[in-house]
Amino acid sequence: MTGKAPLCHTRSGAFHGPSPNPMENLMLPPSAVVPAGSTAREPRSNPFGHAMLAHWALDPTIAYLNHGTVGATPRRVLAAQQAVRDEIERQPSRFLLRELTAIDMGARHPGPPRMRAAADVVGAFVGARGDDLAFVDNATTGVNAVMRSLVLRPGDEILITSYVYGAVANIARFVARERGAVVKTVEIPFPLHDPGEVVSAIAAAVGPRTRVVVADHITSETALLLPLAEIAARCRARGVPVLADGAHAPGAIALDIPALGVDWYVANLHKWAWVPRSSGILWAPLGRQAGLHPAVISWGLDQGFTAEFDLVGTRDPSAHLAAPAAIAFLRELGFEAVCAHNHALAVSAARLLAARWGTALASPESMIATMATVPLPARFGTTREEAARLRDALLFEDRIEVQLHAAHGRLWVRVSAQVYNELSDYERLAEAVARRG
Repeated sequence: MTGKAPLCHTRSGAFHGPSPNPMENLMLPPSAVVPAGSTAREPRSNPFGHAMLAHWALDPTIAYLNHGTVGATPRRVLAAQQAVRDEIERQPSRFLLRELTAIDMGARHPGPPRMRAAADVVGAFVGARGDDLAFVDNATTGVNAVMRSLVLRPGDEILITSYVYGAVANIARFVARERGAVVKTVEIPFPLHDPGEVVSAIAAAVGPRTRVVVADHITSETALLLPLAEIAARCRARGVPVLADGAHAPGAIALDIPALGVDWYVANLHKWAWVPRSSGILWAPLGRQAGLHPAVISWGLDQGFTAEFDLVGTRDPSAHLAAPAAIAFLRELGFEAVCAHNHALAVSAARLLAARWGTALASPESMIATMATVPLPARFGTTREEAARLRDALLFEDRIEVQLHAAHGRLWVRVSAQVYNELSDYERLAEAVARRG
């Protein structure tokens, strides 16, 4: 990898090319070691950094390095959401029963249903047709819908990996238990040095009873960008469908979901796409929509894929309807520039922390998107309890919010990089950890 900031992720699973908004000075050279007590600075040409905090309601006294966990919504997008809520409250029944969805609840308001208009905007953002995209509360809800719609018989296999998100593993176990199926876990090594290892491991584990493979696009704890298109191609060659968990992908990387070759794709919009919580998407091509139902059955039953998901009872749809405002803000700032900044900053932060703590990066830089996982020094322990204590101490004593977990015999920190962060935020984390122990 060169010292130039990359553009957004491409279908091949790699970052490439110089950014139209160069940030060469942001990237530390591979051999760089930041001396103790030094202050990292951003290049003057970089439009992002702490000045962007004015667009968020985040506490400015806290170094917020955990955007990936539940997201953080810009003020202007929250204002757009509130405008939707205000409009709903002026005529609640008309809005929710006549304007929101295509379901027949009486005389319809002219124009496209509100949910479908928003889906068209989001679909264009992820390279898909709005008609193939349904809103769900979050990625977990989308996985539930797909997994609980599968036809499984006793002895059939659900294939997951050791990188799977915990809630998704629980869904697989629940569905398997209900149907007499089996959950098979593919062990993927970590640290990981070659993305091809993931493809080979999954392909080798597919067997004659495998009925679905659940594969991450960007993993949660390990924060790895996986070669999803290659995984899907290998599974497709064996006749096995792929459910892709893209919880961290929209807004973090450029997406062309249909080009990935997966059978279902679920994702959150309220993380990197800046949409209010909670809002996610479930994508399915036309051939996979029949028989796909939400976990909550309501008035849309038998009226089509999108109608069924658009109305699952009375709920607040304002987060989904504010998605176009979030996408508009991303585009206004320059989506490629946002991707480039966040990727470059995540890589630089990981290098800085590893150098300061005397550890090493856990994965190739090509597998880093907007988050990076770095091992802590061995003296900090190995258990979940030790991870929780250090995570809380960093927040309540040092005012640093960061994800920290125990795995593979040690503690790891997962840092997120967003447009309101600067390299000095990670310097602050490096010093706070160095002072302990």
